[in-house]
Amino acid sequence: MPRILTGIQSSGTPHLGNLLGAILPAIELSKHNESFFFIADFHALTTVKNKEILISNTIETAAAWIACGLNTKNGNILYRQSDIPQVTELMWYLNCITPYPMLANAHSFKDKSGRLSDVNAGLFTYPVLMAADIILYNAELVPVGKDQVQHIEMTRDIATKFNHNFGETFVIPETKLDSQNMIVPGTDGNKMSKSYNNVINIFAEENVLKKQIMNIVTDSKGLAEPKDPNNCNVFQIYKLIASKEETKKMEYNYINGGFGYGHAKKALLELTISKFKNERSKFFELIQSPEIIEKELFNGAEKAKKTANKVLEKVKKNLGLVRA
Repeated sequence: MPRILTGIQSSGTPHLGNLLGAILPAIELSKHNESFFFIADFHALTTVKNKEILISNTIETAAAWIACGLNTKNGNILYRQSDIPQVTELMWYLNCITPYPMLANAHSFKDKSGRLSDVNAGLFTYPVLMAADIILYNAELVPVGKDQVQHIEMTRDIATKFNHNFGETFVIPETKLDSQNMIVPGTDGNKMSKSYNNVINIFAEENVLKKQIMNIVTDSKGLAEPKDPNNCNVFQIYKLIASKEETKKMEYNYINGGFGYGHAKKALLELTISKFKNERSKFFELIQSPEIIEKELFNGAEKAKKTANKVLEKVKKNLGLVRA
């Protein structure tokens, strides 16, 4: 049974795209594998500079994972990245063997290299911290989207170089790239992303959720006109969470006319609230009792530290920082 590791950026309440594309598949995977899940608040510091926002984001992110069914009583571990300072110690050791050109070639840096004034050292060394996150826990499989594959390859290169120079120390992780990885369209038709301000937040209050769904961009066809479901943002989102029967019925309504986009949006709103009724209820409950989340994260960190300490002790021994 391979060990799975997934990092969750604490950039605010996870939206529908996060749930369908990452959270729910990862939780399903955790039912059959030993899994480490961490809230990446160290990573968030490259962009989030407000204390209260960082705290709130971490709590909301953890609450979403727990509300969606992550079970920490069956061997899975949920922890806050910053509760494991060993990861930044390991990062320094890895920094000392990571070549500059590798980091300069990272997508996370190259995308902003034209605006170097916006680039901080944390963003530049982001891939090294990510490598430390993974190999500190002997992770064997790392589920990622296509945009993160480069970072896993860099992790493999760094770990392999360390093993070659200082002796076998790290497990070399494998990328788990789901060929069915779900791309969820946002309210404007682009990939759903907070940076595009096009998200559907299933954990929002109902009036906010309704506004987001009603703002989904459509064409201008009238109520009586037949519509093409394959070219409609509302339908593309609807079919991702609907049953086959519900999808077929909605498709029929589109093709036969007499069914407006307002009707489709109302159906999507009702389905979303119904589909995620239990998750929404649990999330609101957890947000009102953050001490429950803090306890989960503390207990997870204590478990994660046991593995981290063993690996770090081996690292320091192989580097010559402690007596053999």
